[in-house]
Amino acid sequence: MSALSTVSRLGVLLVAFAAFAVGAAVPTASARMTAGTMPKVPHTAVLDGARLHQTKLRLDRGDRQLRRAVQALTSRADKWLGQGPWTVVDKPRPAPGGDRHDYLSQAPYWWPSKPPTADNPWGCPYVQRDGERNPEVDSGTDRRDVEKTFDAAYDLSLAWYYTGEKRYAEKAGQVLRTWFLDPATRMNPNLNHAQFIPCRFDGRAIGIIDFSQSFTSVLDALALLDTGAPGWTRTDRTGMAKWNSDFLGWLRNSDFGKEEAAATNNHGTFYDMQLAALAYATGDKDLARRTVLSVRSTRIAAQIASDGRQPQELTRTRSWHYSTFALVAHTRLAAVGRHVGVNLWAYRGPDGQSLFKAVDYLLPAATGSVAWPHQELGFLRYAATDVVHAAADAGDARARRAVPLLEEPPGGDLWALRPAVEQLDSIAG
Repeated sequence: MSALSTVSRLGVLLVAFAAFAVGAAVPTASARMTAGTMPKVPHTAVLDGARLHQTKLRLDRGDRQLRRAVQALTSRADKWLGQGPWTVVDKPRPAPGGDRHDYLSQAPYWWPSKPPTADNPWGCPYVQRDGERNPEVDSGTDRRDVEKTFDAAYDLSLAWYYTGEKRYAEKAGQVLRTWFLDPATRMNPNLNHAQFIPCRFDGRAIGIIDFSQSFTSVLDALALLDTGAPGWTRTDRTGMAKWNSDFLGWLRNSDFGKEEAAATNNHGTFYDMQLAALAYATGDKDLARRTVLSVRSTRIAAQIASDGRQPQELTRTRSWHYSTFALVAHTRLAAVGRHVGVNLWAYRGPDGQSLFKAVDYLLPAATGSVAWPHQELGFLRYAATDVVHAAADAGDARARRAVPLLEEPPGGDLWALRPAVEQLDSIAG
């Protein structure tokens, strides 16, 4: 037997012994990896890669609480194995520009004012009904498929990272290649036709939020796969780096991108978050840092009141959703800031505005102790769960005390495995 084989067998035995010492069963596939094949620390944009790596080591040593969380994660990932992949070229008609590779979505809160006829097939003109989602937006466009693509890539990549089971990595790779890379099915790196309104606009700057609300999950999925996922090749990595670079250029230089950057509500915050995360993921740490630094005055001080209210979001018919939704962007920006040496959680505005106060304002309703005092068409208490976790991790004592009282989201509370805020309720616009 060679010395190399002896060392490999010894590594496996040591991992098994560590699990036995804490009273766990012999670990799963990830623990059976030798030290030489253990995934590296991922260069994630929002998730803390070093924290993920330490969590994986704890899991491989038999942490029973984490094993339960992984079971919830793999249950999510297993559901994706038999679905997809999805592509922008599958929609029944192309975007208004005529290119099937262009992403298309429809404004969610705009409705036809007349019954469709042969002369007016859309029922135009369209009128706005804030907070009321037109079911048309979920058929005939790419909106539902892009959400599935992003969620599947994220869940599958995390499941591979923690279990080492190649089926998860291979499926994640298929999903990403189909949507972004394969010439026959790839999406063009622009959002020129996002949230169009029939007979009114072929696309709108506001549609950028279709991506900014969750595209960072793709960036982190890529970082996880880049640590050595089976089937994820150098060609894949190069192709995704090029797509992300081109998309970043479109965000910075297009008229829609500039308009969304100037938005003063959650749209502007999500734009900054997407810009900072993309810049960091593509190697432009200076742009990422400048973007995060700027949001202290342009977003936190400007959008959060001294008592933690978010006045612009409270005017909406879905005020609870939008108050939690805006904090998804703020807390992810804080996570990107951690990578570039900016602590957004420590910032205090001229009137005492802070992310901690904004989260604390949600705590009575998030814990179920009092009713949310503002208009909300469909209150979902768990929508605040992740942002409260984030504040607790950042040192907010009130949020830390609230964590045991939070409502578990559908599919389980996976904060221990992916400590970055997800958008937990689906309505957005």
